[in-house]
Amino acid sequence: MGIATDIVIIIVAALAGAMIAHKLRQPLILGYIVAGVVISPHTGGIMVSDVQEIERLAEIGVALLLFALGLEFSLNELKPVRRIALIGTPIQILLTVAYGFAIGRWLGWEAVPSIWFGAMISLSSTMVILKTLMNQGWMGTLSSRVMIGMLIVQDLAVVPMMIILPKLSNPEAGLPILGLAAVKSAVFLLFMFLLGTKILPRLLALIARWESRELFLLAITALGLGIGYATHWFGLSFAFGAFVVGMVLSESDYSHQALSDIIPLRDIFGLLFFTSVGMLLDPAFLVANWRSELLLVGLVAAGKGVIFAVLARVFGYSNVVPIALGLTLFQVGEFSFVLARVGIETQSIDRELYSLILSTAIVSMMLTPVLSSLTAPLYALRKRYFRREALQTMNMPAHGLSGHVVIAGGGRTGYYIAQVLRYLSVDFVIIELNYHQVEQFRTAGHPIVFGDAAQEPVLKAAQIENARLLLVTVPAIVVVRAIVREAGRLNPNLRIVATAEVSEQIKSLYEQGAYMVILPQMEAGLEMATQALLTLGVPTNEIQSYTDRVRHASYTPITETEAVCDDMACLRNARDLLELTWVRLPAGGHLQGKSLRELNVRGVTGVSVVGVLHDGRFHPNPDADYRFAEDDLVAVIGRTEEREAFRAFAEPARERAAAISEVRS
Repeated sequence: MGIATDIVIIIVAALAGAMIAHKLRQPLILGYIVAGVVISPHTGGIMVSDVQEIERLAEIGVALLLFALGLEFSLNELKPVRRIALIGTPIQILLTVAYGFAIGRWLGWEAVPSIWFGAMISLSSTMVILKTLMNQGWMGTLSSRVMIGMLIVQDLAVVPMMIILPKLSNPEAGLPILGLAAVKSAVFLLFMFLLGTKILPRLLALIARWESRELFLLAITALGLGIGYATHWFGLSFAFGAFVVGMVLSESDYSHQALSDIIPLRDIFGLLFFTSVGMLLDPAFLVANWRSELLLVGLVAAGKGVIFAVLARVFGYSNVVPIALGLTLFQVGEFSFVLARVGIETQSIDRELYSLILSTAIVSMMLTPVLSSLTAPLYALRKRYFRREALQTMNMPAHGLSGHVVIAGGGRTGYYIAQVLRYLSVDFVIIELNYHQVEQFRTAGHPIVFGDAAQEPVLKAAQIENARLLLVTVPAIVVVRAIVREAGRLNPNLRIVATAEVSEQIKSLYEQGAYMVILPQMEAGLEMATQALLTLGVPTNEIQSYTDRVRHASYTPITETEAVCDDMACLRNARDLLELTWVRLPAGGHLQGKSLRELNVRGVTGVSVVGVLHDGRFHPNPDADYRFAEDDLVAVIGRTEEREAFRAFAEPARERAAAISEVRS
């Protein structure tokens, strides 16, 4: 079967490698690379017969990787951290290239391979870092925003590197060729700008109107690969063309749909690319040069870590940000494999340097979760022995605060809470790490502290010792637990309302001192279900009964295991026993045409009537002379048996007798 057999072997081996990597909590690309090593000609086992054909298919993987990168590119993501991303990242790349060049020359390499080495280690791994941040619960923090901004610019830098680096082997001949490539790139970009603003949006709109998802996927793939091939025919990089067309399409109305459709195809061809990377790695070479490998990993990790940490300080970031950047962005990234493949194909680097780079990247990726997890303890150690920096606060009242509300997290939820509290003239302070959101709250005039709410100095800046209530709206459960624990330590009398992702997390938050825990996704789901059931004509009282049971099942068991019933648990149990219920009055019912005074509802059933919805108008707390009508929706409050007695009391005479008998039995 030839290449078909090779593809089957690669996919099966990649699946096995990916499953092992996932089990070990490593990025899947490491599993793909290891699978490539296992099935390569160097191992002598089950191996791919035609590596060169697989490498040609892998070029499509590179093009689709960059095409998807172009689709994801957005200047809006860089705005909150634009200075360090757009200025600091190029400086970081140049410093790392110079550092790598110095390492190469110290090890006795030639100048050109040393520059290639510096360029390849200058890039960090977007895939590994995003997975690490998500696993550790740090997504959305200021540190993560800075990292993502710098990673975006690093990924963009791959394109000019792929054009410039191959010309370094022959500088005299390369400079005119490089100049010609720059002119061609400018002409191509101008052409793509015109094509992307005038033709492509209309073409995609036409195809979208046909409502064929298969045709839309085919059109997107054809545009990415077709224009990429045209770029190659024009004398530029295939991958460069794919990236540019992706970036052009990112500004269209169909960019999100295009990205979601292209991701599965990108992942399959990306699998071929990363597996082919592993095929070029010789395990025997690694065993023979393990000392050199460990030396390179140590030098690269230490050097890049220092460069990132220093740049963070230079650009005005303090507290935990420099430590987080240094301990997370130190590794060698997946786009370094793209550069390494280009270096091999153009004979700019040899197989020995390729193997060293590849193994250095793999080891540094595997170390990322371990070293990144040291950020918090090292920051705590630094705070203990070194002077603290002054925290940035805005719009804080000069007279101080007491009995106020602290909102930890200024996202959408925090924004709505702040609006309500401001309307009611309740004093509050917001703590937020996202600088873009900090600017929004500052402009709105809200008092805000810029920092991590899990840290003692930040909570003290929000005067947590004098606060009456803390609302934690941060989504990451790791951060929520840290905030609840630290705030409870600083103010034992503080009432803390927090959010959880799943019901299993509720008990641990109560144990750490939370006063109330809310499941926002469940509450949103119940509200959407309520609206759906109302539209379907389900009686309101049945909907209310169902949502009450769901809340009871989700919240109550957590507190029922406690020996002592605290205020919140008792209130929740009381809510389940004393619930408001809506009852629709049937035609010919006992209540129809009679007043509350005549019926003596409370004396007969025990419930209190707190409202009536009549002909689309709500009557709160109706007086004793209010007369009920058919189809009225009556709100009553009372114990479960009292509410059932009211339902029976409202039925027509025959049904009422049977219902009362059933209630009594």
